[in-house]
Amino acid sequence: GRGGAFNQGTRAMSSAVARSLRSAPASARRLPGRAVLSRARSTAAVGVADDAEPQGSLFNPTAEHYALRELCAAFVRDEVEPQALEFNRAERFNHPLFRRAGELGLLGVTVDPEYGGAGMDAAAACIVHEELSASDPAFCLSYLAHSQLFVNNLARNGSAEQKAAWLPAACSGEAIGGMGMSEPEAGTDVLGMRTRAEQQADGSWLLNGGKMWITNGAVSDTDLGDRYLIYARTAGPEVVKASKAVSLFYVERGMAGFSLGQRLKDKCGMRASPTAELVFENVSLPAANLIGQPGGATVCMMRNLEIERVVLAAMGVGIARRSLEAMNAYATDRRAFGASLRDFGQIQRHIAESYAEYMAGKTYLYQTALGLDLDAAGNRLDTDGVKLYCTTMGKNVADRAIQVMGGYGYMGEYAVERLWRDAKLLEIGGGTLESHHKNMVRDMSQLDAMP
Repeated sequence: GRGGAFNQGTRAMSSAVARSLRSAPASARRLPGRAVLSRARSTAAVGVADDAEPQGSLFNPTAEHYALRELCAAFVRDEVEPQALEFNRAERFNHPLFRRAGELGLLGVTVDPEYGGAGMDAAAACIVHEELSASDPAFCLSYLAHSQLFVNNLARNGSAEQKAAWLPAACSGEAIGGMGMSEPEAGTDVLGMRTRAEQQADGSWLLNGGKMWITNGAVSDTDLGDRYLIYARTAGPEVVKASKAVSLFYVERGMAGFSLGQRLKDKCGMRASPTAELVFENVSLPAANLIGQPGGATVCMMRNLEIERVVLAAMGVGIARRSLEAMNAYATDRRAFGASLRDFGQIQRHIAESYAEYMAGKTYLYQTALGLDLDAAGNRLDTDGVKLYCTTMGKNVADRAIQVMGGYGYMGEYAVERLWRDAKLLEIGGGTLESHHKNMVRDMSQLDAMP
């Protein structure tokens, strides 16, 4: 356990759950399907009904995890699902819904209660991402950028003074955060970044450069988000190791020289999650805005990439679950050639293989999450591995759902085509599949035997 802080945070979370669910019957605490699929909404056949995941199970390790899942499921059913299609079609960020997530205590799920968080663990973060992405992966992606790339990153790497100053508003939803790592010419080759911060005589830093593909970089076509953690080079070519040349800084909206380059629209998927280019032109940063030590950000980066990859895997699991529910229910309802669609071998293969892959991925996910120490690095083999498997698995299950549902699956009303489009990003963002291959094989060179 995490001791007093963990217990205090989870007790508070449990109270919020009780309040949120007081009016919801147990049978209604799971994400509903589209109306056309309502007759087959009992999901006992595919093992995703509430009673299939009791507290004390791998997927709900404690009563607090179970309560968190119930809270998220109710939030998704009542508030996330009704808006998902509208906001994705309009490519709009749902700011009020984001603030509502803050009111429920979800934005700081891995942050100590001292700073406004719930004090929970990586498994809890996976539960939230799984539940949200089963309805609206785009909203979940913005949630991820805020709760993990900004909030958890600062909680793990900031000083007590920095955390006290910047975390409470981020945990409440008052401020929207993100993180800037990628650049137009530095994606997987992140240490090749060109954004640079130079220390001035008075100890302050002057930041110049730009960041690309930044989730929550804007909240509208014209407005920046509120707060960002930005990686920048602080050493020149005289530093032999590139990993010693990068530092992390806190930057906020309103600083002179910090502007929105462009909001990036017309994306394949994740359309309700705003993506932007950020521009820094002689942005003066106080010395107190340096996170950690100069040149010490690579460890911060690697540590936070591990939890980022695990929750991206959780998003793949959520997409797979919703897609599996949809195709399973549709195959029961739909009749062809005088028989239920699920009686045909071709359809059975799609459903059965999807279930097996979904359960394998979900098991790998929570096994990895439960072994992940958020305050330590060195878990790359399985954090890369679970993202490698679950993200492609989620995309493939969504693809099969469209195939099973035919023309209906291809229409926006039935959700699976949106899930399919959204799923592709998970194979790119947070580390490409190819980078995972490289990292994993490199780490496996140190193994004498497989686990």
